[in-house]
Amino acid sequence: MSHSSDRDSDSKLERQITNAKSIRSQVQSFSRIHEFFFVSVVCMAQFMTQAGLSACLAPLHIIGDGLNVSNPGILSWLIAGYSLTVGTFILFFGRCGDLFGYRSMFIIGFSWFALWSLVAGVSVYSNYVLFIFARTLQGLGPAMLFPNALALLGSMYPPGNKKRMVFALFGGLAPGGAVVGGIFAALLSERAWWPWTFWCMAIYCLFLAILGFFVIPFTHNAPKGLTFQDLLGELDVIGATLGVTGLVLVNIAWNQAPVEGWSTVYVYVLLIIGALLLAGFIFYEMHIAQNPLIPFHALNLDVSFILGCMACGWASFGIWIYYLFQFFETIRGQNSLASAAQVIPASISGLIAAGVTGWLMSKLRPGWIMLFAMLGFTIGNVIFAVAPVHQTYWALTFVSVVVMPWGMDMSFPAATVVLSDAVPRRHQGVAASLVTTVVNYSISIGLGFAGTVETHVNNGGKTAADLLNGYRGSSYLAIGLGALGIALSLTFLLKSAGKSDDRAEKKPQDEVKEVRDETESTHSTLV
Repeated sequence: MSHSSDRDSDSKLERQITNAKSIRSQVQSFSRIHEFFFVSVVCMAQFMTQAGLSACLAPLHIIGDGLNVSNPGILSWLIAGYSLTVGTFILFFGRCGDLFGYRSMFIIGFSWFALWSLVAGVSVYSNYVLFIFARTLQGLGPAMLFPNALALLGSMYPPGNKKRMVFALFGGLAPGGAVVGGIFAALLSERAWWPWTFWCMAIYCLFLAILGFFVIPFTHNAPKGLTFQDLLGELDVIGATLGVTGLVLVNIAWNQAPVEGWSTVYVYVLLIIGALLLAGFIFYEMHIAQNPLIPFHALNLDVSFILGCMACGWASFGIWIYYLFQFFETIRGQNSLASAAQVIPASISGLIAAGVTGWLMSKLRPGWIMLFAMLGFTIGNVIFAVAPVHQTYWALTFVSVVVMPWGMDMSFPAATVVLSDAVPRRHQGVAASLVTTVVNYSISIGLGFAGTVETHVNNGGKTAADLLNGYRGSSYLAIGLGALGIALSLTFLLKSAGKSDDRAEKKPQDEVKEVRDETESTHSTLV
């Protein structure tokens, strides 16, 4: 079995090398205008992923009123369902890109995004069940886009300043996408009709799919002569089914608990079944799968610490961003457009944080940057949790909005670098995809945790004071998660204190090794 696995790995590597050479040979003839459109379209994957997340944040209660939903537990699903599928399918669709071509998966991703954005808008004529279903399937689009967009950029550019600048642009568009998406969603919901938020998103995603068809170089790296059984093995369909189903069931249990209560039988049954499926996934990947989605044998203790930090930090961020808008609109009585405008400083702060982080990466160990990121998540939540209701926005609330993006834009590059150093070169793509998976899944599961806390401390949420108690309780949970992230990052720093910080790579000996190095770092370079 080991010889067969080695041959499969070599075959997969050869396809990646061939694909990288094919893209590189075509883009060398790009004009400046062609290159501009290529980079712009590919970077829109990041922008639209975050815009899709924020599309329901500011106008959440407007959408809820349109769908006759007021239960906070159900409202949180409008956000959590999207993040759930983004987080759980990234690894699988990254594997599909390696097999069928990054360009094909990228175009399919935007087309799928457009289709289910259209359905989400049409659900106004149905009910909230269809809307949540559409939002959940909508998240598959970004799950296709994200890993394959990184692969396209990594395959196009050789290591150097230009490549770092392009990846910095890709990462820096995250807060901008969230802010712009929230503002347009609020504007359309306030001034027109909330379904237009999703119909406009569908039109734009379809436009990007068409534009991508013309500006992204064509490559075809699918292996020939594979039987259906071979294809299932290449995609690790059994492992993907176990892992995805387990993650989905666990997430559903935590997000339904605030709605139905933990005493409801199906809630804890789903949690138990999901946990068993995840245990089966780990066993299958470690002992049976020939092409595992996650090579657990290659992951060390450093990886566990970093992923733990990311899970804590981004779960706290998901809680913060959701309850920040609830605080603005429900407690302070602001409309959705004013609420969205008040998070604009986050986009500016995020760009500054991305630039500073890029500079600090050459000065400090990534563990220190991860510690600063966890401090950013925690301090941002502390400031928000103690902000008085009637205090001016420009005091504590503004500070919280400015501080929180530093946690976001410092943690992601630090995590990708640490995981890149911690795993063998042939697992670089998996390392970065793991980080992205943890980020998106943690946002979703964090909302489930927070919803459970909220329903247990808000006395039914019948008065403004009770609602505020629920929001504060959720914020205290976010603070606790951030503090746990700080503890994990400190432990990681102490554990790695004696290790050398020399991350220099050996010089490639020939062209094949150089292209292989660039290809395998495709998903992992984000700074």
